[in-house]
Amino acid sequence: GQMMAWRSLRKESMKVYDALAAGDVEGARKAVSMIVGRDTASLSDLGITKAAVETVAENTSDGIIAPLFYMVLGGGTGIFLYKAVNTMDSMVGYKNDRYINFGRTAARLDDGCNYIPARLSAFFMIAAGFLLEAAEGAGRRLKKGDEAGIRHYSGTGGIRIFKRDRYNHKSPNSAQTESVCAGVLGIRLAGNACYFGRLYEKPTIGDADRPVEYADIRRANALMTGTYAAALFVTAVIGFFLFV
Repeated sequence: GQMMAWRSLRKESMKVYDALAAGDVEGARKAVSMIVGRDTASLSDLGITKAAVETVAENTSDGIIAPLFYMVLGGGTGIFLYKAVNTMDSMVGYKNDRYINFGRTAARLDDGCNYIPARLSAFFMIAAGFLLEAAEGAGRRLKKGDEAGIRHYSGTGGIRIFKRDRYNHKSPNSAQTESVCAGVLGIRLAGNACYFGRLYEKPTIGDADRPVEYADIRRANALMTGTYAAALFVTAVIGFFLFV
């Protein structure tokens, strides 16, 4: 379930990073089109990077933490029902005239199912941000004993942007983890995007403390992994006290 989703998301998003790092923008465009719903034809290399970071952040909740949450609540049946709602929303939840009413229902169902998991994911991602910040600081001290240099992770940045931008999205859930990711990394995400040939105006998430760079895809994956690890740890602790 969520372990497979974590591996798949990491693998597919890193294909985007590898292509960009090799200077293959068209290869990166093709790779990112496999994991995002928006039109990718007009995206620049940094637009492709942002799209990959955003989908890693959002799917940390939808693909990993939410299934874990429903597995704890309802076992295999819980995961199955959640996946059914999630898939229905992915297929018809966009604003298209043919399925507008059914699409709205699917989107609202999906919003309801993800309400608690999205906020849990944000909490775990903030914790992961602090852990990555501490690990980066320790690594810097071990290498040179030099506290100077660029810091790529900020737990407090994650909290600040989460509090400010967590509702900068039409969905009440999507910006929960995106805002934490943008804040921890110190970059600006979201903004206008095209879906099915139509431009949708969307607010931005985060501050451009530094320019987006290809390595942010790697950092978003580190955040996703840390978030998953934190959630598994808490689940194991709860399980221990419930069943021992």
